[in-house]
Amino acid sequence: MSKEIRILSPCGMLGYGFPIESFKNGMKKKPHAIVVDAGSTDAGPHKLGAGVGIVSKRAAKKDLEILISAALETHIPLIIGSAGGAGAKPHVEWTLDIIDEILSNRKAKPKVGVIWADFDNAYISQALNEGRIGKMSPNVPDLTPHSLAETHSIVAQMGHEPILEALHQKCDLVVCGRAFDPSPFAAVGIFNGMDAGLSYHLGKILECGALCAEPGTTKDCILGTIKESSFTVQALNPIRKCSTTSVAAHTFYEKDHPYILHGPGFLLDLSQCKFKDAGEGSVEVSGSKYVLTKDYHVKLEGARVKAYRTFVLAGIRDPILIKNIEKIEAAVKEEVTGHYKDIPEHSYQINFYHYGKNAVLGENESEPFSGHEIGLVFEVVADTQEAASSICATLRSTFLHYGYEGRKSTAGNLAFPFAPSDIEFGPVYEFSIYHLMKLKKSEMPFQLEVL
Repeated sequence: MSKEIRILSPCGMLGYGFPIESFKNGMKKKPHAIVVDAGSTDAGPHKLGAGVGIVSKRAAKKDLEILISAALETHIPLIIGSAGGAGAKPHVEWTLDIIDEILSNRKAKPKVGVIWADFDNAYISQALNEGRIGKMSPNVPDLTPHSLAETHSIVAQMGHEPILEALHQKCDLVVCGRAFDPSPFAAVGIFNGMDAGLSYHLGKILECGALCAEPGTTKDCILGTIKESSFTVQALNPIRKCSTTSVAAHTFYEKDHPYILHGPGFLLDLSQCKFKDAGEGSVEVSGSKYVLTKDYHVKLEGARVKAYRTFVLAGIRDPILIKNIEKIEAAVKEEVTGHYKDIPEHSYQINFYHYGKNAVLGENESEPFSGHEIGLVFEVVADTQEAASSICATLRSTFLHYGYEGRKSTAGNLAFPFAPSDIEFGPVYEFSIYHLMKLKKSEMPFQLEVL
């Protein structure tokens, strides 16, 4: 076992980009692996449901060309977590296509391990019937046979175990489907015999790139080094440094409990952690504890089409209209609803968003409105795209020409920055599955395929 294991995280999301000099500084430290997270549910259910990436192909390829070259030249593994954004089959295949394009111009033919995270409806249905699926929180709707039947893309967050298998098989590139964000990083430490608690805590920090540094960003590199009883985190760009405050603060990031982090088959107890300044802009962390849980649960994610959307963006400058905006919107909505009596009201929604006037916090806004213009977004969500577009077009034209008290012009209530003004968004997705599934004893359903 090495005395220390070094892991290079180039950025917080594959495709976000990173300064090449920072990456070179990281490679000078001779890391044992390069690991990068590529996915998240931060963008909502659309990416999973539509099977599209979070970043563009150009952006992902730009990063991958650098990472693959460095990994192959130094003979260290490159691990990608939650490939393609949502980590389902279309996203993983999209990532593999990019890798194939990069490797097509190279003589080297690395061993590629692909870990699939997809689950079919029959598997989930059986687990549901066996009572092995529960809610993430009370606010999550129950998973029913009906909602399951409408869901066509289901993934689960893998832990470190299948990634260990890929490393044991000496894979040069490991492409993971949906993964628990710290798991690809933790797998490197655990594979090399390091403490699982330290490995997972470090993974929790590294998966966001240099966000744990000051000034923080996901678009820069960070180096983590695991030792026998602690780990260190070091920024690789001279304009950033890690402090005990910044690293401790990031430990609290994206957690529902200040010092407990639940993962697949374990919990991470950070209540006894200590953060120490290690000099040169680095921080040493100790006291992280890995505790196995009685049952092994994985988080399921599934998306289904909920409706279809059309929207319009417009500007308003008339102070009389701005002052009476809610009253005028109600009148316009009533007129449009009356015009479409042939469409059931329960099958569509009309929404208004006032950017510049309480669009973010709504009625919870504490600051009084003060402004001379607002950006207005009309949104119509309906059961079909045709209905959404038809209603939205009538909504836009009705508002444009609506005569309100005090108006001095005869038309032109709205200023449109784009033509055409009406934008068909397409299908709107929702998380129909956002649940925990208990695995059967000794079951590890994530499939490793070696290419």
